[in-house]
Amino acid sequence: MTKMTLKKFNARFPDDDACLDHLMAVRYGHKFHCGTCGAEAKHHRVKGRRCYECEFCGHQVYPTAGTPFERTRTSLRDWFFVMYLFTTTRNGVSAKEIQRQIGTTYKTAWRMGHEIRKYMGWVDGDDTLGHDHIVEIDKAFIGGKDKQGKEDKMVVLGMIERGGSVLTRVVEDRRSGSVVPSILQHVRPGAWVATDEAGAFARLEEFGYEHETVNHARKEYVRGPIHTNSIESFWATIKRGIYGTHVWVSKKHLSSYLGEFEFRHNLRKRPELMYERLLQAFPRP
Repeated sequence: MTKMTLKKFNARFPDDDACLDHLMAVRYGHKFHCGTCGAEAKHHRVKGRRCYECEFCGHQVYPTAGTPFERTRTSLRDWFFVMYLFTTTRNGVSAKEIQRQIGTTYKTAWRMGHEIRKYMGWVDGDDTLGHDHIVEIDKAFIGGKDKQGKEDKMVVLGMIERGGSVLTRVVEDRRSGSVVPSILQHVRPGAWVATDEAGAFARLEEFGYEHETVNHARKEYVRGPIHTNSIESFWATIKRGIYGTHVWVSKKHLSSYLGEFEFRHNLRKRPELMYERLLQAFPRP
């Protein structure tokens, strides 16, 4: 399988009908048991509507139901194209860029981006970390200008299994009471973890983790296999995307932006699968 290009996208999805046929095929198949009459039936497209009907009883099935494309007047091809943009960029896609590319209103463009980010986060899921390799854990502070003595930035906890998946959580503050519960939930008990010397991580050994630290205050960044370089590299990607592409995001929606970057990072070694995962992951209702 090769990476999706614009030329391949145009050939595969030339119009709305091709997009709707794709949704029907991946969610229901070409022949299945009707939910009303129970017969194994073919379902034929209803002209002028985004639905298919049973050849025996006329029961209608809407392939867009339960997807980001439900209750939208925007063409399916525009949705599929914006999904393509999200999987072929490194630093994200702004609402203004969506507006420029498909010629819609800013409000519609923002909603499309928001729904696709939520969908990317859902497709990526949350795997438990710490099965095979060391887990690096660190905090990042995202937001405007930091004012001394004030918690005015959003605090994000990041956990990455070295060479594997990354997982993030927006937490209330930098204290252990906010940080440790997320670690306990997503990092396997007994795993080997590496952090800096922040006080929030000081008691991880008490919870059964093999905990090692590097002292950044003393310019110690690597000690053998102990470092947090992988998660800090991910933070650099996040901040380039937010500050460079989006300029600013609210705390309310930050988790969906993080999910988008997690999705791309976790499939970084198989970029040709990014778009395919999004196209194939719509569950049958």
